[in-house]
Amino acid sequence: MDMTERKDILSLLPEELEAELAALGQPRFRAGQVFQWLSRGVRSFEGMTNLSKELREELESRFFLYEPKVLSKQVSAMDGTIKYLWELSDGNAVETVVMSYKHGNTVCVSSQVGCRQGCAFCASTIGGLVRNLRASEILDEVLFSELDSGKKISNIVLMGIGEPLDNFDNVMRFLELVNHPKGMNIGMRHISLSTCGLIERFDELAARDLQLTLSVSLHAPDDETRSRIMPANHGRGVQKLIEACKTYYEKTGRRISFEYAMIDGVNDSPEQARLLAGHARAVSAHVNLIPLNHVEERQFQPSTPEHLKHFIKILEDNDVNVTVRRRLGSDVDASCGQLRRKMQKSQKGGQGPA
Repeated sequence: MDMTERKDILSLLPEELEAELAALGQPRFRAGQVFQWLSRGVRSFEGMTNLSKELREELESRFFLYEPKVLSKQVSAMDGTIKYLWELSDGNAVETVVMSYKHGNTVCVSSQVGCRQGCAFCASTIGGLVRNLRASEILDEVLFSELDSGKKISNIVLMGIGEPLDNFDNVMRFLELVNHPKGMNIGMRHISLSTCGLIERFDELAARDLQLTLSVSLHAPDDETRSRIMPANHGRGVQKLIEACKTYYEKTGRRISFEYAMIDGVNDSPEQARLLAGHARAVSAHVNLIPLNHVEERQFQPSTPEHLKHFIKILEDNDVNVTVRRRLGSDVDASCGQLRRKMQKSQKGGQGPA
């Protein structure tokens, strides 16, 4: 029986694991033992030494396990940021970044292999979407980043390769698993989910009342600019997005964050700053300005320090809470998708998109 015919045991919640083992005639506590082994990073049934040989063989026949392999690990000499490129069971690869702050260690995880959203300034979407990640694969990004780095992970941001709300069911299951008290037990208030604005999923997300932070990648306050750099804006529009954010905020009481990459001559004018301020005030949003990372295949450049400073002043003068994201790991390709692109180009001899 190959991997495709066996179940993904790591994506099972403890109560689901109990049901699977009960069907094998096993007592309830066996599920707890298996879940504990999995939560420690054990990725072979043979290594679960407190289970009988017969049970381990039975589990092997019914379920698959896979340990992600480190294809590349880059450690920033500037700030210690670690960038991983993980090989998955099918040979695809995704990126994960571990960043250290005063408040703890944050891991930025991918939710898809590639991305279908087509943002014009992003490396992750070059080549389009390959497939969704399973809940177990997202969980392993967190767990094995912690195990390999030796840094206890306290915060998670779903801001790596892919659009989390485009992989909704697997991402929701991952959140349950990583939040589970018998697993990694990372609190929802320490998790941020970034979306380019798939508003058709906002109500369903709000209904789950997860207490996470929703970060909306706005990147432009007007339809003309946003549609030009973010195809996801087509058929939705900025005003519908702001209305969806307002509804989400009213339903959950959780403050939204607007992510805004500062692109020279594209979205950094004083008028755009004033428009952004109006949107932020309408939903009580925090604005996180992001100095643009250069992507080889893209022509965009980061805003000048002068434009950034003036942009910030306009936001602050309009009573908007604004911060500028620290540029961590700029010497290790820490921008989403860059390390994966280098691998793809190397495999293809540098010939065009993968």
